[in-house]
Amino acid sequence: MQKIEMKTPLVEMDGDEMTRIIWQILKEELITPFIDLKSEYYDLGLKHRDETGDQVTVDAANATKKYKVAVKCATITPNAARVKEYNLKEMWKSPNGTIRAMLDGTVFRTPITVKGIEPTVSCWKKPITIARHAYGDVYRNVEMRIDRPGRVLMQFIPDDGTEGQEVVVHQFRGPGIVQAQHNLDDSITSFAKSCFEYALSEKKDLWFASKDTISKQYDHRFKDIFNELYENTYKPYFEKAGITYFYTLIDDAVARIMKSEGGFIWACKNYDGDVMSDMISSANGSLAMMTSVLVSPHGYYEYEAAHGTVQRHYYKYLNGEETSTNSVATIFAWSGALRKRGEMDRIPALMDYADALEKATIDTIESGKMTKDLIRITKLENPTALNTRDFILAIRERLETLL
Repeated sequence: MQKIEMKTPLVEMDGDEMTRIIWQILKEELITPFIDLKSEYYDLGLKHRDETGDQVTVDAANATKKYKVAVKCATITPNAARVKEYNLKEMWKSPNGTIRAMLDGTVFRTPITVKGIEPTVSCWKKPITIARHAYGDVYRNVEMRIDRPGRVLMQFIPDDGTEGQEVVVHQFRGPGIVQAQHNLDDSITSFAKSCFEYALSEKKDLWFASKDTISKQYDHRFKDIFNELYENTYKPYFEKAGITYFYTLIDDAVARIMKSEGGFIWACKNYDGDVMSDMISSANGSLAMMTSVLVSPHGYYEYEAAHGTVQRHYYKYLNGEETSTNSVATIFAWSGALRKRGEMDRIPALMDYADALEKATIDTIESGKMTKDLIRITKLENPTALNTRDFILAIRERLETLL
């Protein structure tokens, strides 16, 4: 068959360990046989990040700003053990964190639903998308161990020399701990814009939850910015689209969601989103069955697999042992990026291909052919366990019948 032509490149960010192996097989079997792929390639493998002083991560983010669409493989965020294993110059920061900060993006994660793998929450009929604010809170905190009695103050000193503010955090009468967090109006506004825009593009209701009754300044600021942006800008668009924006307290949101049918976008502050995305993924199978896209209010999109690099399988692979690694999230990262590229460049064939790739993946699993992690949770009778490559080849076989 004639390959689908692309007009504009997408940014391709390679990664680490078993997901890097999957990346190559996936491209060879599911992408390049059908598409005349145009991509600007960046190797974000840990060794190359170390060799470039992590400049390659910055370059990849800047390329995403240029081309608007990127697809990213899972990468290692090194700890002390990794520094020793890879003989690194230093403990490099998370590439995801660097890219999110540079693109000013919000992460949206949605379960990939298939027949035979039912949510553990029985009333969930439609996927719940988690939108996580990827800035500030505990992830940018400063903290201190208090070892004796004393007073901790929080002080603001204005740059313009005017009088500032000071509050007592706590009068310690013995040992304890203290923590300070911050956030930015600009970052919260970008988060809110991304959520409203994504809700409109997906035609789904948007929920936002925080704890403003307790946090009357910090969390209330999130609530106010979301409300002001909705009332001043997005309300008529939401009404025209037939969708709603809903705010409630985080504990009330959890209670409601456990009894809901799903099918909406749940916007969360950074820590809440971190925790709740794992809850949603676990209830629907695993992170390997989740889509993940970083959406920037500036019009940038970066699609990725939400899970890690599958280190245990990689070591088995290096030893020549057979692996059965789930590639679904990585496949959907490619399909999402190609669909967005086709949408931006007005190439219907590219969008149709992305739809067919996703359908072929789901059809393969629903036919009973799947990786071992899904065998353990499927309700289908007599499923067939496939190794890493054979699962991708089974998807290709199904894909060829759809194109």
